[in-house]
Amino acid sequence: MPDGYQLPISIHPPDGTLRAIVLALHGFNDYRNAFHGPAALLARHGILTVAYDQRGFGATAQRGLWAGARRMRQDARVMTRLLCARYPGVPLYLLGESMGGAVVIELLQQPLPDCVAGAILAAPAVWGWQTMPWWQTLALRIAVHVAPAATLTGQGLHIRASDNLEMLRALGRDPLVIKATRIDTLYGLTNLMDAAFRDGSHLPVPVLLLYGAHDEIIPAAAMCRFRKRFFAAGRDDHSMMLYPHGYHMLLRDLDAGVVLQDVVAWIHDRHRPLPSGDRVSGKADRLHRLCHAG
Repeated sequence: MPDGYQLPISIHPPDGTLRAIVLALHGFNDYRNAFHGPAALLARHGILTVAYDQRGFGATAQRGLWAGARRMRQDARVMTRLLCARYPGVPLYLLGESMGGAVVIELLQQPLPDCVAGAILAAPAVWGWQTMPWWQTLALRIAVHVAPAATLTGQGLHIRASDNLEMLRALGRDPLVIKATRIDTLYGLTNLMDAAFRDGSHLPVPVLLLYGAHDEIIPAAAMCRFRKRFFAAGRDDHSMMLYPHGYHMLLRDLDAGVVLQDVVAWIHDRHRPLPSGDRVSGKADRLHRLCHAG
């Protein structure tokens, strides 16, 4: 990066002719390896995937410390410009998973090179101050002033991030996946999620929003509220897909192939129906009912 900070990077070249580029931003406490499996499928369709460890995560320096949303957005902007310069004329898509989705939303709030053709938000982290229960926000505000360096593990919460148990066990053994999170880092993440929620109505490029009906990380109520902001601009190039069998880690769930085929199809031609067809939720979907309640 321009300030000398090093971001570990993984580049997954396509099979055959290069048709598009995906710049992939991982989720909270995760790192670039999150896209190893998805990148293999994208490569078979001529898509180059570039993933890097965001500051404070993976193999970066000061791992576990919050670098700040502004700095993370700046890093993503630099990476975008580098890729546009390296591959002129090739469309670039921003893919953000969870926290990475929030960073992508914030990145889209500033001018970007013309090569940016769209964004894919996979269960974006939009559960900020406005959508959290009051007792959680109060506890976090107090804790960040009383014990900012204290850590939490999430054990005992019984939250299921995916139905892919083998993948979850591998994450538990992976030393680069952060297991204990500082309270001031959670506070910074909440600020980022809150900004992403507010800015969801200003996304100036085509966007594909992905969400699983079984997501226990980003609550359905928060996604329903974000959905209204997402469509508030009235753009006809914004789409939202609801997967009835999907969890938070949509790109690594057991049904990830369905989601990734939709992503590939959308990148190649967003005007055509996506291949998942009626496997994508309709009137019977839990989130759909919640969003239309009352």
